[in-house]
Parts: sequence; structure tokens; C-alpha cells
Amino acid sequence: MEEPELKVMTKEERQAYIHSKSFDLFDTGDMVGGDNTKFRKIKVGPKMLEDATVNLGTYKKINSRLGDKIEVMRAMNNGDIVTMREISEFFFKTSGIYSRLCKYMAYLYRYDWVITPYTMEEDTNIEKVLKSFYKALNRFDNFGVKEFCQDVALKVVKRGCYYGYVVDDGNTVGVQELPPNYCRSRYSVNNKPAVEFNMKFFDEQFRNSELRRKVLKLFPKEFEKGYRLYKKNKLIDEMHQGNGWYLLDINNAIKFNLGDADYPPFISVIPAIIDLDDAQNLDKQKAAQKLLKIIIQKLPLNKDNEMVFDPDEARDIHNNAVRMLGRAIGVDVLTTFADVEVADTDSSGTQTATDELERRERTVYNEAGVSQMQFNTDGNIALEKSILNDEATMYGLVLQLQNFLDVLLRPFNKPPKKMNIRAQILPTTIYNYKDMAKQFKEMTSLGFSKMRPMIALGQSQSSILADAYFENQVLQLYNILIPPLSTNVMNGDTLLNLGQGGDTTGKTQQQEKEGNKDGEGAGRPELEDDKKSEKTIQNKEAQS
Repeated sequence: MEEPELKVMTKEERQAYIHSKSFDLFDTGDMVGGDNTKFRKIKVGPKMLEDATVNLGTYKKINSRLGDKIEVMRAMNNGDIVTMREISEFFFKTSGIYSRLCKYMAYLYRYDWVITPYTMEEDTNIEKVLKSFYKALNRFDNFGVKEFCQDVALKVVKRGCYYGYVVDDGNTVGVQELPPNYCRSRYSVNNKPAVEFNMKFFDEQFRNSELRRKVLKLFPKEFEKGYRLYKKNKLIDEMHQGNGWYLLDINNAIKFNLGDADYPPFISVIPAIIDLDDAQNLDKQKAAQKLLKIIIQKLPLNKDNEMVFDPDEARDIHNNAVRMLGRAIGVDVLTTFADVEVADTDSSGTQTATDELERRERTVYNEAGVSQMQFNTDGNIALEKSILNDEATMYGLVLQLQNFLDVLLRPFNKPPKKMNIRAQILPTTIYNYKDMAKQFKEMTSLGFSKMRPMIALGQSQSSILADAYFENQVLQLYNILIPPLSTNVMNGDTLLNLGQGGDTTGKTQQQEKEGNKDGEGAGRPELEDDKKSEKTIQNKEAQS
């Protein structure tokens, strides 16, 4: 039998042959691209290698409108207050950083209050003063001043404003909260904001007529009057359009905001929060990519750059490796005739990636204008200046709340009374209330108020008076709880008794000055741990 003639291929023919066959070695994927494209996806292990895509934006996936950075910036630029409030509410529910920021600013002050009667005449009846004073205390206790102030502060930080209507029936007082999207205030009267309410609220929010009628009964009578005018098309504004705006009673309508603006004060922080979320998602994808391992099988060529294995053998070698590693997690197989080199475009390393995330996180707090150390403290760093700035930011709202408390005291200040009762919110915060209590206590030595140190510690005036009366007048604890005798509490007879060999349980002034002979108590008193420097803490730990 005649043997077939062997044809010797040139180098160019061999390369063309290898190129034409290499795409058929692992024919397990679908065609990618147009009809003229011969590239295919290569099956590696149990999955397909796909093009690298970056799918970021958790907030945008939850809500494509409120979680989109472009939409947030557009609402800020256009002054769309309604949309900005929706965005703020959305991120308050979904972002831990934003929620913590809002609560921190709202609950920074403790809203400790005190009321003081101002007598106008020397011959003022003391009994009438006490009667009015106790009634005012009872009014504030039943109203819940602290809870109301905290609720208002949080809603102002989230929504940008708080609108309400005071409801006072003579015995009790309350506040009817109004929807901010249907309220506006364009001018003030006697330093009080004039509030207008849009009566369209009842038609747009309560389509059922029977339910609308019941809701109208829950509101003050003034709203029912305004709604009837709205239905008669008599609420015409200066543009001669019947848009339903009704001016509420200036004495009962109230409004609170920050910086004389009705939009959320920290709305500018949200774009930085979105960027931080994108960076965190990207970092997670990069971390997952680092777990991926690729086993590269390079099939040998002879000295003439010819294939040692034919295409069928190469296919079997590849498939055998795929079957062996088919259950492996994060392991792919690549079989090739060419030299393979993996180029890493990220030469910065893990530390740089971590620094990038920390930088983006710092950007969020920089936009908010507060120190990051107040939320995640990693050292004994002084934050007094930053906290003082935060207090100054919220102090304007505190003054508005203080003026509102004076509104609640109007029944006790009607002319021609010779006494005027006023309210004050102490400048106590969650950080300084202990120091404020100490300062108030030191001022008692000058004859200042004895109740303010206890009020600064969270006690109400009514509870202080009730405890003092019950313990002193009813229980007479001063006859039961006797303090240890000392020169501060002993009178002259007791000192004389001590000199004659009587009871010597107390210490004399000289003994107190001498103290412990071993030197105990000498030098400056030791500071609290939160006020010590890091170096002092390290030295103390090294000695232990």
C-alpha cells in the first residue's frame, strides 16, 4: 500500500493552522459579538468567564430615584424641598451614618427647663404667686416638654422644619402637628412666623368623603372654616389663583427650623454617603476577585514551535483538569499554547485601598461639619471645639423652643397681673451637664438658685420640691439621717463637749488639714480616664 505523501508546512502555514484550530479546542460557549467574530467564552470549572462589569450603588438599587446621586444633586440645585425631604427620610431609614448624624444633632441638648416667676410689685401676694407657679409646673409636666423638644428637633433635622398648631382647652394643652408639604411661612408678625396651610391637603390625602369629614373634626375649628372657604373658591392669593392657602391664627400656629430654611440641613451629606457606598461595594468586589485562582496549563511546543499534542489531545487535557476541579470554589482552568502573563493594574496594595475607604468616610463627616471621632473614637482626642460648634448649630432651635414654652404660659401672664412667669431651657448637653451641675452648685455659695444643680442633672422642678417637702416635712429625715460630726456641722456646744472628753467621733479642722501622714491625697487630684492623655494612660498601663 502506497504511503501518503507528507506535506511539510512552512512557519506561516503552521501559525495559521494553530490559529484556526485554537478556537475549536474548547467549543463550549456561545458566540460573542457579530457573525464575523470567532471569539468564544471559554468554560472554566462550573461557570463561564464573563466580561468584567462593575455593578455598584446599593441605594440606587433600592430606590432608583431617591438613591441616585444625580437626582439628589438635581433636587438640591432646583430647590425641590419636597423631594429633598423624601431623600432625607429615605437615607434616615437606610443609612446608619445619616441616621446617627441626625439623632446626634437632635438629642445633643437635654432640654432641661426651668420656670421662674417675675414679680412686678413689692406687695405681690405670695400665695397667688405659689398657686400660679405650681399650676405652671403641672402644665409643663403634663405636656411633656422634654419629649416634645426632642421630637421637634429630630423632625427639624430630618425634614428641615416642623409646623404645628397649639390646642388649649384650658385644662390641658397639646400640639397638632401639620404636614410640612402643605405649610409655608413667608413673613413674621411680632417675631412670630405667620403660617399658611393649604386646604388641598384634605382632598388630596383623604379621597373618601366620610373619612375626610371625620378627619376635619379632629383638627381645630379654624381648619374647618378654611376648608369651607377653599371649597367655595374664596382662597385667592396675590396671583389671583385659588390655590387653597389659608392664613392660620398667629397666636396658635407655630413653626421651627434651622437657619431660616425649610429643607433638611444635612442634605449635602447624602452625595458623599452615596460615594462611600459605591467605594465599599467596589472594595468588596475587589476582595472577592482576590479569592479567584486560575490554573494555567501551557501545552509545550517542540523546538520548531510545533504542537506536541494535537487538538483532540489538548481538548482532553483541558477537560480532564476541568472535571478534577469542577467542585472547587474560586478555581478556574486555562489551557493555552501561548505565553500567559497576568498584569495587575492595582499596584497600591491593600493598605492604600483601606486608606481610600477611610478618606471617603471622612468626606461624609466633613460635609456634615462634625467630627468623625464623636461616632467612632479610636484615641483620647479632645473634641471640645467640635462639640461647641455643634451646640452653636442647634442653639437657634433651642431659643425657638424656649419662646414656644413662653407661649404655653400665656394663661398665667394675662394683664393686669403683677407677676409674669417665664421659661428657660438650660444650656445643658449630653456632654457638659455634669460640669454645668458643678458650676451651678458652686454658684449656690453666692446665693444663686439651689434647684438648678439638680435640674441640670435631669430632675424637674416639681419633683425637687415634692421630694424636699416629703422628706423634710412628712418623714422628717433630718432626725433620722444624721451626717458624721465634723467642724462643718458641729456647733459650739458640741466642740465644748469634745474638749471635755466627750464624743470624739468627728475630726477637727487641724486633723483634716494634716490628713494622712503617709502623704495620701497630696498633689493634684487624679483626672478621670477620659480626660487623661494617651501618654499618661500608656505609662499607667506599663506600671501595672
